[in-house]
Amino acid sequence: MAEDKVRVSGDLARPSGAPVLPTVNPDAEKRAPSKEAGIPAAFYVIFWISLSGGVILFNKWILSTLGFHYPILLTAWHLIFSTIMTQILARTTTLLDGRKKIKMTGRVYLRAIVPIGVAFSLSLMCGNLTYLYLSVSFIQMLKATTPVAVLLTSWMLRVEEVNFMKLFNVSFIVLGVVIASFGEIDFVLIGFLYQIGGIMFEAIRINLVQTLLNGAEYKMDPLVSLYYFAPVCAVMNTIVAMFWEIPQVTMSEVYAVGIWTFVANAACAFMLNVAVVFLIGKTSGLVLTLCGVLKDILLVIASVLIWGTMISRLQMFGYTIALLGMLWFKFGKEKVKEFLANGNRAWAELGANRPVLRKIIVLALVLVTAFVLLGGLAPTYAPAYDPKEYINAAKSAVSGV
Repeated sequence: MAEDKVRVSGDLARPSGAPVLPTVNPDAEKRAPSKEAGIPAAFYVIFWISLSGGVILFNKWILSTLGFHYPILLTAWHLIFSTIMTQILARTTTLLDGRKKIKMTGRVYLRAIVPIGVAFSLSLMCGNLTYLYLSVSFIQMLKATTPVAVLLTSWMLRVEEVNFMKLFNVSFIVLGVVIASFGEIDFVLIGFLYQIGGIMFEAIRINLVQTLLNGAEYKMDPLVSLYYFAPVCAVMNTIVAMFWEIPQVTMSEVYAVGIWTFVANAACAFMLNVAVVFLIGKTSGLVLTLCGVLKDILLVIASVLIWGTMISRLQMFGYTIALLGMLWFKFGKEKVKEFLANGNRAWAELGANRPVLRKIIVLALVLVTAFVLLGGLAPTYAPAYDPKEYINAAKSAVSGV
């Protein structure tokens, strides 16, 4: 008969000097990054929106309010500053290490970087010239047509095949901008043409990037792109400014703005490119698109509050159509349905968790809608809403306290 096997427990007493194998590496625990210690994604969103909108308002303030009517020279200064800063960052930080993966040669630079840089430079020049003629709010409304220009340019350059369904989708953007243009109070044709030119050059630049730098070996983030494109654009803008604006500018006009104001303005423009890198790295391109739409809306509001820009109801209606059309075109039918489903789910959860808050929101929306509808049906004696009256009334009320 076989002997019965006796199982011996592993919990035996170990000698005092025997090594103990840890189940968890304490050094690994120390090195593990803490999610709570990291900077939240909302910070990068706020940072980018603040800089992006701030640069536009800063440029408008210098070119319009301070009377420095030399947008090409201002753009050349921005690009010279960016060229210097990217060279410094390339030698002192790791932010531009992505350029080491790019096989940049003289032939590639002349064939790809220079044409794209020229289109980029023309886009910047036309865009800044627009600030001399149009309001910030109307400029942002016109910029909503950028996806339309990119699509049409891609067909002209044969980057994409003609797709009439896409053309139908972007037609809502065009319709909204046309309505907003009819509702614009201070419409200036030359400013409108400059802005359309800037949008077309930007569309050409985007398609050239897609055509010439589409391979994995030439993928660039915005900061690396600035490293290569800024010198080309700086040279081109400076040459144009030498013949167009520099003979007219005086040092008294420069001192009226202030040297440090110019430095701060160029620093904000450069930091915007740095903020884009961090925003995309910490979130996604989708978040960047949504932030762009939010930024445009905030800029329209800022234009009203700062410069007292008059916005008609027809203009607001057209801009709303353009924004909705732009979101539909960029995200597509399925993504929009997903957003709507998530929104319905969040609305239902809000009703279950905070029913009082949801009732307050519904009541506020009903009141605002009734106010807008009744205001539209009532007789009007002014061509548009003039915020200056309300701003002056608020100032009088505050001073009288």
